[in-house]
Amino acid sequence: MKLIEPAVNADKYKHITDQQLLDNFYADQDTGWLGILLPRYTLLLLGVCMKYLKNEEEAKDCVQQVFLKAITELKKYKVEYFKSWIYMVAKNHCLMKIRDSHGKTPVELTERYMSASEEETDPQRLLQNDHTIELMSESLKELSPEQEQCVILFYLQKKSYQEISNETGFTMMQVKSYIQNGKRNLRLLIEKKLKR
Repeated sequence: MKLIEPAVNADKYKHITDQQLLDNFYADQDTGWLGILLPRYTLLLLGVCMKYLKNEEEAKDCVQQVFLKAITELKKYKVEYFKSWIYMVAKNHCLMKIRDSHGKTPVELTERYMSASEEETDPQRLLQNDHTIELMSESLKELSPEQEQCVILFYLQKKSYQEISNETGFTMMQVKSYIQNGKRNLRLLIEKKLKR
């Protein structure tokens, strides 16, 4: 399933904050506002879903399902902190999916059921991983547009250099350079944020 693409005129709304888009939606119930807001969170949610499901196609499907769930839920009640809320919706959706696929009876949705490994069940470590995914999503946006595009296509969409070159019009050398420099810059940006 293809991920929701940003609205064609998304750039036109870049200056509008997430909260303003949400307020506009609550004011007139026009889901077009959510069509601008939700794609801003595609990368963050894809990272969360990949972390839990370990499968790219399943993760993409989950992001779509989370978007649909968000539209339904946002019509019912008001959300104060959208980023935290959508993050938790995605996380719980993944945990439910894992539980259902293992045929387990309902359990409290906490990370301790994710793995038998002591190291992976440490709540501090899991929170740190979640935080790192969030930082990665923020840091990607700080790369040059070329680096961001190539890094996303290579690492998240698993495209080859040739496919990226065909899709973007960049030469193979440019693609390799954008990926290499983008990856280095991304690491530096994340490390800098983690030290704050």
